[in-house]
Amino acid sequence: MQLPKGFLFDFDGVVVDSFESHGSAWSSAFRELFNKEVAPFPKSLAGKSPMIIAAYFCSVIGEEKQTEALFSLKDKHLDLFFKIPKLLPGVNEFTTLLTKEKIPYGIASNATKQFLKNSVRHLDLNFSTVFGVEDYEKPKPAPEAYITLANALGFKENDFKDIWVFEDSLTGTKAAKLAGMVPIGILTQYSENELKQAGSKIVFPTLLEAYQYLTK
Repeated sequence: MQLPKGFLFDFDGVVVDSFESHGSAWSSAFRELFNKEVAPFPKSLAGKSPMIIAAYFCSVIGEEKQTEALFSLKDKHLDLFFKIPKLLPGVNEFTTLLTKEKIPYGIASNATKQFLKNSVRHLDLNFSTVFGVEDYEKPKPAPEAYITLANALGFKENDFKDIWVFEDSLTGTKAAKLAGMVPIGILTQYSENELKQAGSKIVFPTLLEAYQYLTK
């Protein structure tokens, strides 16, 4: 089959399972700031920017004014007590294929840049173009993240309809759709039905099945 012109990847839930990495950083930062245990993480916040997540955790205990302090401290803990996320299936197969076929690709995530760089380095991943939440004025679900990445990879707006975007969250799927690209769902967080309702054109359990679909 004819391969798309480009491939854009979300990070958490697509390239890695980082639930533990982020969870432990939120937990330790919250404990340091408030001397309390953080609330359970609601699925509805999956893929949202860390500032929105910080605002939620602070609102649970009526400390909204500490949102920025928690956001900064969590980022610090994520770096200081870095927990290597677990690599999900199919990532290396995909990057090897795209490099061989000379198809541009990269990461646009709502995670912070330092976490992305640490993870890419520790897991020895072949991603040279990586954007994090600090790189956008409006994080996902706004389309800016994917437009920024596509532009950095040399694409023009009339190429966008031929670019696949791998996303596991409803937030990111909406961002890809608003950017005029092709959202492809990864089933690490939501059901096939939920992802398709948000705009996913096709859905795969992991990147490995997407890779097999494209290479068969």
